[in-house]
Amino acid sequence: IGIDVLVGFSPDHVNPRPDLVVVGNAVTRVNPEAQAVLQKNIPYISFPQALGQFLIGSRESLVVAGTHGKTTTSALAAWVLTAAGLDPGFFVGGVPLNFSSGWKVGAGDQVVIEGDEYDTAFFDKGPKFLHYRPGHVILTSVEFDHADIYRDLDHVKSAFLRLMELIPQDGCLVVCNDYPVAGEIAAAARCRCITYGDDPGSDWRALNVEFDRGRTFFEPSHRGRSEGCIEVATIGRHNVKNALAVYALSRALGIERTKLLDGFATFRGVKRRQEVRGERRGVIVMDDFAHHPTAVRETIEAVRSAYEGHRLWAIFEPRSNTSKRNLFEKEFAAAFALADRIVIANVHQPEKIADGERLSVDNVVDAINRRRGENCAR
Repeated sequence: IGIDVLVGFSPDHVNPRPDLVVVGNAVTRVNPEAQAVLQKNIPYISFPQALGQFLIGSRESLVVAGTHGKTTTSALAAWVLTAAGLDPGFFVGGVPLNFSSGWKVGAGDQVVIEGDEYDTAFFDKGPKFLHYRPGHVILTSVEFDHADIYRDLDHVKSAFLRLMELIPQDGCLVVCNDYPVAGEIAAAARCRCITYGDDPGSDWRALNVEFDRGRTFFEPSHRGRSEGCIEVATIGRHNVKNALAVYALSRALGIERTKLLDGFATFRGVKRRQEVRGERRGVIVMDDFAHHPTAVRETIEAVRSAYEGHRLWAIFEPRSNTSKRNLFEKEFAAAFALADRIVIANVHQPEKIADGERLSVDNVVDAINRRRGENCAR
């Protein structure tokens, strides 16, 4: 798009003096370029602040937040609104296959933003989503994650409670009823709250769900009244809920059902989210980003339900800051035991995690084998 890229970090990169510097959260205070910005008193903001100021601005912000499903749900929302003719702006933490990149300015009145709870910048340790000016929010789930910046579940909850405070009274919160902690947090919102999920008390439920080799069919039902079958090109119960959340928000925004159907049916997914990379001699190779035990379990169950009769291999590298820690060894074992064959690689960059906190791959493998009574590749 015509932007010159300067490789590496150097104080020389702020000469000539820029009008503004946008700082990403991977940049530390001791970064030489950041140091030059501070020393020269050059105006700077965080990347989330830049999104709020330059992408969202005065437009209606639709924020998708939660421990799981943010990327797929925000990508689906962006595509459904695009197919409905609204031309939204969006920023997604992945690459939606319906678009050429993970962002678009758009000319419409809405902006779809993936609301990450990770910290903002070295000078702002609050969660990113606090800068996204939420008009409406989808809250998919709340569990403990990001162990490198959150102490415990209560610390995570405190971040989401701050998000609830930002939703205006005339906005709406669409929250998954199947996560008790998410429901607890939603109670703090002062806007209209719409629930969805498998819980019988949910405002929106998915009825008559059917899976067929990469496609899903279900009926969105509002308080017992079905709105007819829709088709979406994703698999798994968790993606049914993601689609149901987008449908519920779209209907709350006043979008007619008929304008939504094409977007759901033509959604192509997101890179590294159950992405089929190829097939050879009947073997399907799929790439997925799941790194929390809940997401791992849901992904394996989704693939199992979509490809009945196939032998399912799960190949995993503990790479995220949470999965590299020993917080969820039992939970990982229970999740991976659902596959037919399991291969677990060594922890990525183990030196970055203290010995007493690091995931033991041997412990996970042994626990899987005890569950299954058979050998697992190490």
